[in-house]
Amino acid sequence: MQGAVNSFLVNLAEAVAIVVGLLLLFMGFRSGVIVGGVLILTIVGTFIFMSLFGIALQRISLGALVIALGMLVDNTIVVVEGMLVRIQKGEDSEAAARTSVKETMWPLLGATGVALLAFAALSLSPESAGEFLASLFQVIAISLLLSWVLAVTITPLAGILFLKPSKSGLRDPYDTPFFTRYRRLLATLLRNRIATLGAVTLLLVLSFVGFAFVEQNFFPNSARPQFMVEMWRSQGSHIEDTAEDAQALSEFSRSLEGVAATTSLVGSGALRFILTYTDELPNPSYAQVLVSVDDADTIDSLQEQVRAWARENLKDTQVWTKRFTLGTGSGAKIEARFSGLDPEVLRGLGERATAIMLESPEVTDIRHDWRNRVPVLTLPINAPSLRRTGVSREGVAQGLAVASSGTIAGLHRYGEELLPIRLRLLSRERPLVDIESASVWSAISGRALPVRQVVGDSELELREGLIKRRNRARTLTVQGEPVAGTATAALASIRDPVESLELPSGYRLEWGGEYESSGEANAMLLANVPVFLVLMFLIVVGLFNASRTPVIVFATLPLALIGVTFGLLVFNKPFGFVALLGFLSLSGMLIKNAIVLIEQINIYLNEGRDAFDAIVEAGVTRVRPVAMAAFTTVLGMIPLLSDVFFDALAVTIMGGLAFATLLTLLVVPVLYATAFRTSNPPQVELTPS
Repeated sequence: MQGAVNSFLVNLAEAVAIVVGLLLLFMGFRSGVIVGGVLILTIVGTFIFMSLFGIALQRISLGALVIALGMLVDNTIVVVEGMLVRIQKGEDSEAAARTSVKETMWPLLGATGVALLAFAALSLSPESAGEFLASLFQVIAISLLLSWVLAVTITPLAGILFLKPSKSGLRDPYDTPFFTRYRRLLATLLRNRIATLGAVTLLLVLSFVGFAFVEQNFFPNSARPQFMVEMWRSQGSHIEDTAEDAQALSEFSRSLEGVAATTSLVGSGALRFILTYTDELPNPSYAQVLVSVDDADTIDSLQEQVRAWARENLKDTQVWTKRFTLGTGSGAKIEARFSGLDPEVLRGLGERATAIMLESPEVTDIRHDWRNRVPVLTLPINAPSLRRTGVSREGVAQGLAVASSGTIAGLHRYGEELLPIRLRLLSRERPLVDIESASVWSAISGRALPVRQVVGDSELELREGLIKRRNRARTLTVQGEPVAGTATAALASIRDPVESLELPSGYRLEWGGEYESSGEANAMLLANVPVFLVLMFLIVVGLFNASRTPVIVFATLPLALIGVTFGLLVFNKPFGFVALLGFLSLSGMLIKNAIVLIEQINIYLNEGRDAFDAIVEAGVTRVRPVAMAAFTTVLGMIPLLSDVFFDALAVTIMGGLAFATLLTLLVVPVLYATAFRTSNPPQVELTPS
């Protein structure tokens, strides 16, 4: 645990160094120092509040800070940018600070609130995934609110002290080749808004098509240098035989190069030592071997070696291996549950589903949780013989117990424990075929008699030794694991054939495993999203006191899918619960950028500018703060690409934000001009204001 925290602290330090370096490079030394200093103050303050609220330092809480880095500098960048432009135009630094804070304070607060609401749905999810990721929302909420407070208090004070006019004299900061080219490009897109929106729509359609090729998963595998080997002998096996197999497999595993240690558990699993571990119920036929390795990258090859050895040497034992996962969920990744009344019918359905899975090259380690039937010897009591010989029913039961499993004859105190003293025959004296020779005491004859004198003809038959229930209904679960890739692809290869099985009346099929866990977590998360989307919409309405503006702001959200699809396909990352969380956070960032841009348009309109000119110049004014916030976020995600838990989230944010920022600076002005029917001016050369 401490190693994971230290690793993430290194990731956080790397991300902060990348962000500060970018700020110094693109904003200038003084501005970069101000923004970087406020960022470090925000992070330190977040750690203080985390301590006050009892939020531990762990993978999720530290990852939240890395995710929030770009948003943390956004507020400060907007204030510093506003001050810097006014100072370069000749305003007094104090007046520039007051004006910049006055114009941006409430829009930034509203935009920060919108960004927070994008994460808030997670905090209200009652599912285990919500509990697992709750600290992510808590840390982001603390850090974003703190960043806004520092942006409107410390930042203007630092700007007054450090921001000075250029030595070259007063100048328009936007009178440069870059801004001139952007101004011309934006004016061209505004004049050809139908073609622009048509091209964007085409890209959006292509992204929807491309998203179908993105793999799906729930939570990724862990990089923990350890894996599990599950072992099941035939149901009814003696625990000593199970222990012998576990010992043999453990010794072989330790002999493999790269294996550090093994731990054998016979009869049940270990105590829950990690959130994603669920132990097996006590069963003498079950054993588990925990294999610790030197390098997590060797786990896949080691697992295959262990399985190959088990297939060759433990022919009567079913063996499969499992990696630890990050996040919630336990058990098999693929589960088909059959529920009903008749065990015979359920076993038949399970065997047919097992056969279907065996035919699929995508599924391996196939089994079901009722195991095999066990032999049961039935000895009917002969009541007349009991009365004639003076043997009691209790005597018969005790005699059979001594000849088989044993009976409690007394207790032995060992320290503070009472250990049972079990009386039974030696193993060589209690074979099943001679159970009828077990001795029972006759009160009439005063001697032991063979039990066959007081029972009828014995009958040996196979019966269900393990019947499991779910919601009080008998349920047989057929389980499997994906051979490679995600469980979604493996499930797709068997789902239609299994669902085509004819179920008798009163029987039902349910899909469990990763499919169920992912569906429940996503459903509970998305169930809260509409509420927060409405709240976000109302905040935007309150900020602009208009109905069309929020529509423009929220129209940017689907456009993020273009970059998300491209990023996931290029990096070959699956879209799962964590990536979905990244998309929600991305939504908050995009809405925030759109709010800041549209607010600047309104400021210019209130100054009496022409609508077309106001749109163009607002885009020019917001290029640097929007782009800087986006690229600091994108590049700040680089350390997370090496983390197996956050890599898909990082790719989602990096791809979506990089492309969506471009769309924000080019498409949002076009959407605004279209929604408000802004007329195109005569074709003249635009000059900076």
